[in-house]
Order: sequence, then C-alpha cells, then structure tokens
Amino acid sequence: MKLTYPAIFYEGEGGYAVEVPDLSGCVSGGASLAEAIIMGTDAASGWVLTELEDGKPVPKASPVEAVHPDPGGFVSILVLDMDAYTEKYGSKAVRKNLTIPAWLNTFAEGRHINFSQVLQDSLTAIYKRENAAS
Repeated sequence: MKLTYPAIFYEGEGGYAVEVPDLSGCVSGGASLAEAIIMGTDAASGWVLTELEDGKPVPKASPVEAVHPDPGGFVSILVLDMDAYTEKYGSKAVRKNLTIPAWLNTFAEGRHINFSQVLQDSLTAIYKRENAAS
C-alpha cells in the first residue's frame, strides 16, 4: 500500500524541519532537504504503522492546497511505501486459531514443527509472490 501525505518543510540554521499535519505530532528533520525528506518519510511511515498495528484506520491525507505553512515554509508530498516499511519494521503479532486434520497434527508434532513459523513462512512467500507480480 502506497500512501501520500503533504508535509511542511522549514529551513533553519541546522537544516530542515518537517511536519506532517495529518499525522498528529509527526515531526522530523534533517541536515539537508534530501535528509529531511527521508527522515520525514520514515517518521510518517512509523506513525502510520503504529496506527495499523493498533487496529486504527489510516488518516486521510489533506489536499496539498489545503495545507498552509507558516511564513518561510513550503509544502511537498511524502510518499510512504507501507508494504516495504511494514515488512522491515512491523512487529506486532496477532493470534490465530486454525484447524488441520488430526493425522497432519500428529505428523507435525512428531517432528517438532513450529506451526506458527510454518504459517508465517507460507504466508510471507504468498505475499512476496503476489507483490512481485504487481
């Protein structure tokens, strides 16, 4: 999932500050404009990931023309690749119950197979295969 959010940039003595108004409290900065964009994107991605992991909806982005910086600031768009960010930094686990045939359970337990790991590995492979095709 790719998301875009307008961000406000301010140049100061130590570089650039960046604020994402649609994500309450999401601020970052960098020594250069390029670094501020990278850091702002990382901060916004982390903010959104926390909301997703907590089961909350992702805030809608404001139209760029609706964002008005203070004097000296300018607005630009940050692009968040939430699939890549979540794959790298996502950590919240969700408990799932599943049903398998008894003979398969006996087979797996006899070999000390970790059911959760097998399911994670299989779902990750499917996810990667489907996203590679996109």
